[in-house]
Amino acid sequence: MATHREATFLSTGKFVDPTPAPPETAHPEVGATSAPLKSAAYFIGSYCKDYNEDFMLCKDENNDPAHCLKEGRKVTRCAMDLISKLRENCEKEWEAHYKCLEKNNQEYYACRKPERTFNECVFSKLKLEKVIPDASGTPIHLRENTIYN
Repeated sequence: MATHREATFLSTGKFVDPTPAPPETAHPEVGATSAPLKSAAYFIGSYCKDYNEDFMLCKDENNDPAHCLKEGRKVTRCAMDLISKLRENCEKEWEAHYKCLEKNNQEYYACRKPERTFNECVFSKLKLEKVIPDASGTPIHLRENTIYN
């Protein structure tokens, strides 16, 4: 009897875990890759702040992964809700920003122009503002004279 299970790699190079998720934990995934999530990260953080805090308090209370599944689902649903709103209202600007991140090794500094356009769209249509926690002075994304534009 094996002490572990073998993972499967398809010919496309994708990893597939052969074990299905238990039915009580099954719920839809956010459905976004790293670049779109990184692009929207600050907005997800502020939009889903209450759900995130509940989840983190739950994790602090009990480190058992099963203990906080309900709170985790709420965070996922909140992120999915914001992503659908971003697609409806600022799809072109969001896509330009996350594609720039994708081309530039996920570095924010190389994508300030599309980031500004995206931030302006999100603020004007969804009334969400990018806030960097504990930033002193003018936040980097609002500075006019940066090395990378």
